[in-house]
Amino acid sequence: MYAVILAGGGGTRLWPLSRPETPKPFLPLLGDRSLLQLTVDRLVDHPELQLGPGDVTVVTDRRYAGLVRDQLAGVHVLAEPTGRNTAAAIALATLTIERDPAEVMLVLPADQLIAEGMEAAYRGVLAAAEAELARGFLDVEDPLVTLGVPPTRPATEYGYLVPDTSRGQTRTLTAYPLLRFQEKPTVEQAIQLRNNPGTAWNAGIFVWRRRAILAALAKYTSLVTLLGPLANSEIGLAQAYDHVQPVSIDRAVMESAASDHRVVMGSMAVGWDDLGSWTQLLAAVGAGGEGRVVQPNEAAAATEDDLIIERTAGRLSVSEGPRTVLGQSASALITGGASFRPRIESLVGRVAAWEERQ
Repeated sequence: MYAVILAGGGGTRLWPLSRPETPKPFLPLLGDRSLLQLTVDRLVDHPELQLGPGDVTVVTDRRYAGLVRDQLAGVHVLAEPTGRNTAAAIALATLTIERDPAEVMLVLPADQLIAEGMEAAYRGVLAAAEAELARGFLDVEDPLVTLGVPPTRPATEYGYLVPDTSRGQTRTLTAYPLLRFQEKPTVEQAIQLRNNPGTAWNAGIFVWRRRAILAALAKYTSLVTLLGPLANSEIGLAQAYDHVQPVSIDRAVMESAASDHRVVMGSMAVGWDDLGSWTQLLAAVGAGGEGRVVQPNEAAAATEDDLIIERTAGRLSVSEGPRTVLGQSASALITGGASFRPRIESLVGRVAAWEERQ
């Protein structure tokens, strides 16, 4: 098995900590190491997976290739001319990473959280997905495997995986053929989805043989035809990317593959979180409150119980209400955050110190 880590995206829901020049995966949000480094730490040099640094490739926008190399020693870096969402990134990795067509490729985002103490269980899930699912499941040869997280609440910020529970199989993992993907739902839909047996949050983690995803990309997209002849030419690839539409792998491949009964869902209960909002990040660092991004020139009112995180002359700062939040750049309003100020200041200070070292 080998691993492909997707490290892109602007992290706009965590502004102003995240910025276009330093997106969320590269920031030390949970401790001294960045989310990208923690993602690699969970994979490399552990007996469950037997992956070394040379088995890991990070796919990123060329703007961030230097950041990846600075943070990770020994891994491969595959630089895209520009970010075009996950379908293009996975296609480029499939075409250019020279591994056996029958070998299993693990694809995962760079910015996820796995609960403390659950890392070994997480690796066990990945190993079982390789051994028990990606090499064949029920009557599906070389399936496309996606991992789903049992929902703990009716979340509207995640997509959902809806399986065929009548055809499940439990070995190390509980797995089902996938019926369909559900995009981010309304509150009413999320409640119904949570109550459906087997339905899971879409974690954006995939396990498949290289030949399986290559065949799927060729069947459902034009990316193999467009990128394949130019994948090893920097100039040619940049020209090809000008014609690539930004689209997720779910939309480009997985939805159609599920309709063709080629997708299998494995269940993964390891305390997963994508840290996709200020509220989720606050909980992960042991702080309370609810956070949201206040866009440039948008007015918001902060009370004495709230905190405001903003940039002044490019530098991060934390202040309390009451006051009006109105700035030329994005800020974060942490409702109910004042009583957690030490933890929040520690988070902001850690990112600010990292920025000064860059």
